Amino acid sequence: MGDVVLMQGNEACVEGALAAGMRLYAGYPITPSTEIAELCALRLPQEGGKFIQMEDEIASIACAIGASVAGVKAMTATSGPGFSLKQENLGYAVLAEIPLVVVDVQRMGPSTGMPTSPSQGDMMMARWGTHGDHPVIALCPSSVKEAFDLTVRAFNLSEKFRTPVLLMMDEIIGHLREGMSVPDPEEIAIIDRPTVKYPDPKRLPYHMKKGQLVPEMAPFGMGQRYNITGLIHDESGFPTNSVEESEKMINRLMHKISDNYNYIKDIVTTNLDDADTAIFCYGGTARAVQSAVEMAREKGYKVGIFRPRTVWPFPENELLKAASKLKRIIVAEHNYGQMVLEVERVVKDNCKIDFVGKWNGSVITPAEILAKIEEA
Repeated sequence: MGDVVLMQGNEACVEGALAAGMRLYAGYPITPSTEIAELCALRLPQEGGKFIQMEDEIASIACAIGASVAGVKAMTATSGPGFSLKQENLGYAVLAEIPLVVVDVQRMGPSTGMPTSPSQGDMMMARWGTHGDHPVIALCPSSVKEAFDLTVRAFNLSEKFRTPVLLMMDEIIGHLREGMSVPDPEEIAIIDRPTVKYPDPKRLPYHMKKGQLVPEMAPFGMGQRYNITGLIHDESGFPTNSVEESEKMINRLMHKISDNYNYIKDIVTTNLDDADTAIFCYGGTARAVQSAVEMAREKGYKVGIFRPRTVWPFPENELLKAASKLKRIIVAEHNYGQMVLEVERVVKDNCKIDFVGKWNGSVITPAEILAKIEEA
């Protein structure tokens, strides 16, 4: 391992992106993600990359999409209002199968809300913000080190499956400073998109080999001109109204993620072996949950933690398996109740489900979580 450094979550995100091969950042300053843009402006030129501040959030994601089409690993970052503005182009990238990493450092909303206050109010927007049937991969770090590691993983998943990947940070982690070990470059596994470097000009750009779900990508400027569109298209890349082609395409987009569920899923559990109560949490909320569980254990309560680092696709199989051995699940999150809906959908009547949340700009404390544990 490399040196141990004191680093902010937003800074770790940038360093992780650079380690993964990001060479273009396009963005627009917005609290609490602004440090990502600031550090990219400093660090990208040092690594031979490009930083560009666009006129708004819509242009930012469009610029990153264009860079990715040309073969450059690209990222954009924002917070709630900007994440709303990016949704249309996010759907475009899904349908056109363009690798891209979008970071959302969540803040309290709706609208411009409370820009410097913690929140996890964008979790359902991450899944359903762009219209139509579409797959989503979204990761959620709970420490500065995970901000680094999951940014690397976001790029790897995006490249492997030719799809945008969301890094759903929150203000707590984005602005948290703590020591982390920076991995040596040779210790970091890097995945690059499936690429045709010198394609036959007559090659169908979305042609799929037998058994393949992800088409090889020919970067613009490498010898093949082809059409990219947000319309349903066939293997030529040109729009089609064929119901057969439409069904085939949507099925493939969905299955390239769902068929790789076991590869994409990432869950961390703590003290679940003997637990009768589990706290379901993610992101910055996990920091208070960890302290609450330690206090509960000291009092003799059998409490554990179920923490997804991949929040979408939702870890249905693992949660249902855990619930079958539990009497109670408490969902802790900084919103009015979003992922609790998914927990209820999956767990159903297998065990009791409770909720503890905050939506007033302050943080959930360990004492409040402990009080919820002690209610029963």
